[in-house]
Amino acid sequence: MVSTFHGLEVAKRGLFTQQSALYTTGHNISNANTEGYTRQRVNFEQTGPYPAASRNRAEIPGQMGMGVQAQSIERVRTQFLDDQFRSGNNRAGYYRVMGSSMERMEELMNEPTENGLAKTMDRFWQSLQDLSVNPEDAGARSVVRQRGKAVAETFNYLSNTINTMQTDIKNEVNVTTKEINSLASQINNVNKQIAEIEPHGYVANDLYDERDRLIDQLSEHVNIEVSYEEPPSSASPLAMGKASINLMNGSGQPLSPMSQLLDGTSNSVNRMSVSYASASTDLVQSIQVGTTSYNPEEFTSPGKLKGLIEAGGYEAESGIKRGFYEGMLGDLDQMATAFATEFNAVQTSGDSLNSIKTGNTPPAFFSFGGTTLNIEGIREGLAGSIDLTNEIKMDKDHIAAASSAESLAGNGDNALALAEVQNNNLQLLGGDTSLNSFYESMIGGMGVESQEIQRMAGNSNTLRQSVEEQRQSISSVSLDEEMTNMVKFQHAYNAAARNITVVDEMIDRVINQMGRVGR
Repeated sequence: MVSTFHGLEVAKRGLFTQQSALYTTGHNISNANTEGYTRQRVNFEQTGPYPAASRNRAEIPGQMGMGVQAQSIERVRTQFLDDQFRSGNNRAGYYRVMGSSMERMEELMNEPTENGLAKTMDRFWQSLQDLSVNPEDAGARSVVRQRGKAVAETFNYLSNTINTMQTDIKNEVNVTTKEINSLASQINNVNKQIAEIEPHGYVANDLYDERDRLIDQLSEHVNIEVSYEEPPSSASPLAMGKASINLMNGSGQPLSPMSQLLDGTSNSVNRMSVSYASASTDLVQSIQVGTTSYNPEEFTSPGKLKGLIEAGGYEAESGIKRGFYEGMLGDLDQMATAFATEFNAVQTSGDSLNSIKTGNTPPAFFSFGGTTLNIEGIREGLAGSIDLTNEIKMDKDHIAAASSAESLAGNGDNALALAEVQNNNLQLLGGDTSLNSFYESMIGGMGVESQEIQRMAGNSNTLRQSVEEQRQSISSVSLDEEMTNMVKFQHAYNAAARNITVVDEMIDRVINQMGRVGR
């Protein structure tokens, strides 16, 4: 037989359950602006009915409800959208870094403007043509020297600034690796806290939120795959367990060899570090994850770190230097080498005012700054060290404007030949390419590549934002919805309280009013 106090117990359960729902709603409202917070809901569950199924059950024509209870408090979150967001987040991080690096390079090259290298060289060629008209004029010679100095200084400025940008990238790479290690350590610490709570049957919703927030941040730097170990048997079915994190390539496959950034089973973090070709260079030589080492071409995990390495430059396993900034430096050195070599050759083949007097060959116009030829015939670092020779600096009469000392007066043929260097097809530039064409190809290629990167950056950011909006539509706190829930639970709470009053009056009737007949 049902207890006399059965109704009181049912109403009490309803009161406490609605109270839990109100408290959870208040928790959601309080964290409406908390980064990474996932809204929570109370899952209501009917309690076991009376009578329970058994041999000795009461013979009544049905089961009577025993009320409600809060079965669990659950996060409203979709793992599929989390995986999609993290996959898009690393690509957005990669293209954002590459796009920013290319924007800086375009601002530096500053083409086409009055202050770019192309215009500076145009002025130099024009000064040589002016000199060819009046080769004995001291003013024209002075202008040629100053314009040549401006060309050398522009090469120096571009090269040195790119080197500075590479150093900035190197510092950012170091900061990024430290941030990756810090995030992995923080995730590991949250793992440990979760492991202490789950065996007792609790669901660590707020700790799950914190861990997911940290994993989202980590996914911007490298492409990762998150797996969860099976929680202990005593844990709630909603328990997620400890997280392990593996590094993945751009296709979503494990790196080769496989690398685990965080092992949730053993609570160990494999720290990441980056080494360089030498202490004086900014070129990345290898990436170390725990005891596993990758050369930059093997480390194919897209993200901010990969973007920084490809932008700043790296040394491939074959020893070849690659990367966006390093490629621009190489092009500038190649152009400076071809330009200075050809110009000096034409300069020394002519005659100057001084060579006519002394009978000596005119000195070279540009110095190579102590650089040496590499295997490809390019002077590495020449763009950063090219300068006028001391002879030209000291005496402008060393400029070889004439083609022959036998006919000096009005002879500016060699000055015209010097001006024509801009149109000569140079072997070092490919054999059928002039200085102007090579530089136009450099700037055009940079512009096309930058445009493509910016397009990919926009696309990846749009996709990431789209997934984030879907995720937020499910997981974020809607104040309108929470206020509606609050009113709903409040009415249910008031009704349960009223139910208790009714049952109390019934019990009062039984206790205080019954058994008084005939008195």
